[in-house]
Amino acid sequence: MKYLAVLLFLMPSIPVAAQPAAPALSSWIQNTTGATGYNGLPSNVQRVQYSDSSVYVSCSCIPSYSIGPWHGNPNIPVDQHFIFRITRFPVANAGPPTATPLGHVGVWTNGVSLFNAKDAQTYNNDGVWDRNAIVVEGASFDDCLGHPDQSGEYHHHLNPVCLYDSHDSLHHSPIIGYAFDGYPLYGAFGYGNSDGTGGIRRMRSSYRLRNITERTTLPDGTILNSANYGPPVSAQYPLGYFIEDYEYVPGLGDLDSNNGRFCVTPEYPDGSYAYFVTTDSTGTATYPYTLGPHYHGVVTTQDIGPGSGHITISEPVLTYVPSSNGVTLTLDSGTATLYPNPAKNWVEINYFSTRDYLTHLTITNDLGERRFSENVTGPTQLVPIANFPAGPYIISLTTSSGQTKVMRMTKE
Repeated sequence: MKYLAVLLFLMPSIPVAAQPAAPALSSWIQNTTGATGYNGLPSNVQRVQYSDSSVYVSCSCIPSYSIGPWHGNPNIPVDQHFIFRITRFPVANAGPPTATPLGHVGVWTNGVSLFNAKDAQTYNNDGVWDRNAIVVEGASFDDCLGHPDQSGEYHHHLNPVCLYDSHDSLHHSPIIGYAFDGYPLYGAFGYGNSDGTGGIRRMRSSYRLRNITERTTLPDGTILNSANYGPPVSAQYPLGYFIEDYEYVPGLGDLDSNNGRFCVTPEYPDGSYAYFVTTDSTGTATYPYTLGPHYHGVVTTQDIGPGSGHITISEPVLTYVPSSNGVTLTLDSGTATLYPNPAKNWVEINYFSTRDYLTHLTITNDLGERRFSENVTGPTQLVPIANFPAGPYIISLTTSSGQTKVMRMTKE
């Protein structure tokens, strides 16, 4: 899997000597090099600012990895100039649950929007049988399982397979996003038990397809009027075509009706509520894919709904600057940079040249054991290293002109 990264660095508005590296601050993939993504647009997160209670994430909604084409979808991604607010101290919602709305319901750590499972259309426009975007729109997804909407907002409804190694079943998945109630969203694998024991295994959804042939009732048992019946189950409308084809069964899997649980994670050793993306044993996404139909916590309302995601910061804030230093290596044909170093979750490797290009990237530890090896394309690579053991590593770069150079980094 290739991780293309192009990053833009904005200088902090307020210098900070010592900064708290809480996960809600340090998990974002900040754009630090001035490179660009799709159609020459700035990619990833441009700036992270914070106060005592909130984190403000400025992002373009353009990923660093290569995206497109989108078959049958005429929309084109554009820079959304988003500013989202993520609370640093999420609180469980003790009142009526807040439904995840249409549009963005959270944001991935690279600043790309996270959408729920709906496609904004219902059967006969009756507002009862919500179409499943993964089924109905799936043909328009690119290889990274994303696509742009009518406003040019590129987004993922399900597991963002180009953002992290979603098949790594040996390690706890990293934080790959935050919901707008402030709780983290992890990849597909977590600890077997919520207390951090039990090894590593895939987190299982507690939803299943209903055993129905007629769509005359809802998952909660509500009997519909005939005017609100859905179409019978058929080849045209198979089970799973509508969100209401699924039912929640407590205890069926590992996760609750919101597709999360309270648990220990590497970033939250004392425990936190956390969402997980859900897949089956083959890696195929399973409903509800990311967040469930509702948020677990109290939602930042300015982040959701029409026209949202453009918060005006009205309190004093500091700018979070990753404390790690980078490495620059000059080759005969160009310049390579590595950032950050030491690194915790990601390492960004950029190669700038007018004469050749990067063709292969290998990362080994000091014992010579290979941890990563890929043929690559594009000027910059983003490699997830959250699951690497701490210690020193050697990065070998090979270019199209036959040069091989090495850089050293430290995994925190």
